[in-house]
Amino acid sequence: METGIVLVVVAVVVVGCVVGVVVDRRRRAGLRGRSGPEFERILEATGSRRAAERELEARARRLDGLRISPVSVEVRERYGRRWMRVQEEFVDVPEAAVADADALVAELIRDLGYPDEGYEQRMRDLSVRHGRTLDHYRAAMEVHALSTSKSATTEQMRGAMMHYRTLFDDLLADGEPTGSRRS
Repeated sequence: METGIVLVVVAVVVVGCVVGVVVDRRRRAGLRGRSGPEFERILEATGSRRAAERELEARARRLDGLRISPVSVEVRERYGRRWMRVQEEFVDVPEAAVADADALVAELIRDLGYPDEGYEQRMRDLSVRHGRTLDHYRAAMEVHALSTSKSATTEQMRGAMMHYRTLFDDLLADGEPTGSRRS
């Protein structure tokens, strides 16, 4: 009889461990999946999968403590109209349009509830829900920096507008794929 009880206890412990491992793997896979290329960026910086996962978890915990929420339909439509004006401005004054696109995206980020605590923190915060579009944001900001010194080509600025639009759409959709990536 004691052997039977021991076997049941061992079986329960083994099943519990297996379930724990499976749940942990799914959680980590979900974390990496949501962060997109950002996981690889953190992995390269830390050199450790576990450290990268811990960093992503810390970012997610921080974001849980913030009041991030989608904008209303009315506000979304207003942002859409403003984006169209910025896009139209590109034809005549590309440098100004890139600067205005940058400002509009920054305003939207604030309206969603992300705190303005500097570039690095903004990128860490955005990586939780918008990790798949952060490379677009980085690329757009690089061209924006070039355009302020009149060093960007029109083609680079056109690309920046497309990058800003990708992030803009993602922010308005609250991280859900929108399917519309136009400039």
